Amino acid sequence: MKRWLTVLCFALAGTAWAQPYPSRPIRVIVPFVPGGNVDITARTVAPALGDALGQPVVVENRPGAAGMVGAQAMMSSPADGYTLMMGSNSSLAVAPNLYPSWPYDPIKGIAPISNLAITPFVPGGNVDITARTVAPALGEALGQPIVIENRTGAAGMVGAQALLAAPADGHTLMMGSNSSLAVAPNLYPNWPYDPLKGIAPISNLAVTPFVLVVKLALPAQTVADVIRLAKEKPGQLAMASGGNGSSNHLVGELFQMMTGVKLSHVPYKGTGAALVDLAGGQVDLLFDQASSTVPNVRGGKIRAIAVASAGRQGALPDTPTFAEAGLKDFQIDNFTGLVGPAGMPAEAIAKVHAAAVKALATPAVKERFASLGVQPVGNTPEQWGAEIRADLARWSQVIKAAGIKAE
Repeated sequence: MKRWLTVLCFALAGTAWAQPYPSRPIRVIVPFVPGGNVDITARTVAPALGDALGQPVVVENRPGAAGMVGAQAMMSSPADGYTLMMGSNSSLAVAPNLYPSWPYDPIKGIAPISNLAITPFVPGGNVDITARTVAPALGEALGQPIVIENRTGAAGMVGAQALLAAPADGHTLMMGSNSSLAVAPNLYPNWPYDPLKGIAPISNLAVTPFVLVVKLALPAQTVADVIRLAKEKPGQLAMASGGNGSSNHLVGELFQMMTGVKLSHVPYKGTGAALVDLAGGQVDLLFDQASSTVPNVRGGKIRAIAVASAGRQGALPDTPTFAEAGLKDFQIDNFTGLVGPAGMPAEAIAKVHAAAVKALATPAVKERFASLGVQPVGNTPEQWGAEIRADLARWSQVIKAAGIKAE
């Protein structure tokens, strides 16, 4: 699957600045109509980009002729950095091949600045929440805005392919998790990278325990109640997940193996959709990360039964651990961290890692994580790589024992 690119660029010329740049507002031309991907990206990035540069960034839509009108507007402006264009596959790769009169040479006529954005799962889930919590502080530490791009599908494969299709220069990273770094590579023979050699671990940013949550109408207050209901109605309780082979699917399979019950698996395209249906009573239960379940529990939409951590969580102080509920070995954390493509320069890895550690120490990130039951980590690339290898081995055993197949 090809990746849709959205990048900043400007016309090339030998202009030198007479005073520190920037000293006045910057115009970003969008060569397409409002409301599309390129326009949305530009308007999402513009405020933070302006703050980082210390000057307003004004987005101007110049649509027409497959982006040619906008391209001509950029090329007719001085190459002084005050007129940029938000480019994409269409205006940077497709149209220049299609139109002989295209206003610039796509190889030599522009100066690429940055490819802006990858989270391989849908908005609203744990990975997305972690990315959006850390991004502002990470961008501040790096001195560059961080833009989150959700590239969803195929258990994270679409996002993984997008990562590998990007240059290994540190400007495109992926927010990985158990699902995309340990579960899916065990499940899909055609996974786009070798999880041991195909990526560059940067840092595990956060761990959050899994929580068993149920719909409010389910007559269960404890783990024992859930087990009893499942045994009374084998295969009838609907267990939602973020997709076949997702981490919460495997946690549910492990629960069934350890308790001897049989649940009916209902896969969704992401845990955000699964939580919506759980709150609506369409499914019975879900094993999901505290970061995405806590707000729904506090909002009275679903009920927490037990948390899969060593001790009770500050965000859910009244919810017992599985060990307290009698399931002693059911302790499972979900990790979420940054990786780059293999070959990412060591200097870039070190810079992003240092910025990540700094971001995790900011009050805003610490407070947000604490409110969601998330523990910041910020370990070294070597430690992060060792955790990924250990999780690969763990879930490989569960996948084989449960006979889970990719769909």
